[in-house]
Amino acid sequence: MGSFLDRLVHTAALRRWRRDTAMADHAPLHLLRTQRNQARKLRSQLSELIHQADGKLALPHIGSERFSRPHGTDWSWRPELWRGPLPVAGVAAVPSKARLGSDVQLFHDCRVSEMTLRQLRNTRKEDLAPFGLRMDVFQFDGAFLSLVLDLPPAALDGLGGQHVIRVDAIVEYERPVEIFARLNLQHGPNTVQILQELPQSQTSVSAEFDLAHSEMNEKRLEKAWVDLIFDAPDMNQVIIRDITFARYLRATF
Repeated sequence: MGSFLDRLVHTAALRRWRRDTAMADHAPLHLLRTQRNQARKLRSQLSELIHQADGKLALPHIGSERFSRPHGTDWSWRPELWRGPLPVAGVAAVPSKARLGSDVQLFHDCRVSEMTLRQLRNTRKEDLAPFGLRMDVFQFDGAFLSLVLDLPPAALDGLGGQHVIRVDAIVEYERPVEIFARLNLQHGPNTVQILQELPQSQTSVSAEFDLAHSEMNEKRLEKAWVDLIFDAPDMNQVIIRDITFARYLRATF
């Protein structure tokens, strides 16, 4: 594993193959035939190693925080589920209020749950998030389904009416489904809610929550979360390849 002895053996083997290549024109046929067979076996193993290494090295780096941020961003975040592997990668027949990781929770009112949640590894070249979330919904006998993402305390530090909170997501689905994003800001006994509909015609979607007229009490902020609300989600598969949050100051003129 990269030890001095390994490097010495590798250097010796490389020197040997360079020498054999240089002398190939003058080597006797029986020796050249043996060297060719050895080289073919070595080439097969090297090609397989290169193939596997290229595939793995092309994957988004685990723990990555790479994503675009609006100008003036003073806080940004990608939830744990999209950053690194979870101890439990999936849940079947998901009960209401079930969690997947520390940041994601599913709410519904189905009598019988025919839903699954699973973390998956992103492998596409365009993916920046190392992981994604797949939700499969079969028969759905409930009235609501929402995926809740709890924002960390840092999102509330210094938060005020001069801020805009933006959420960006990459969403794929088997068939179009209406998705609403709702920002919830709990301050004391009250909760401010701002609702935005995400466009269905795009894979990359975003919503901006302007807090200018939110009537929140900045001094009593206790908790913030975002609901992703799915309308008529039955018989569908939704994959959220990435989701990120950014907080920035509203432009003033």
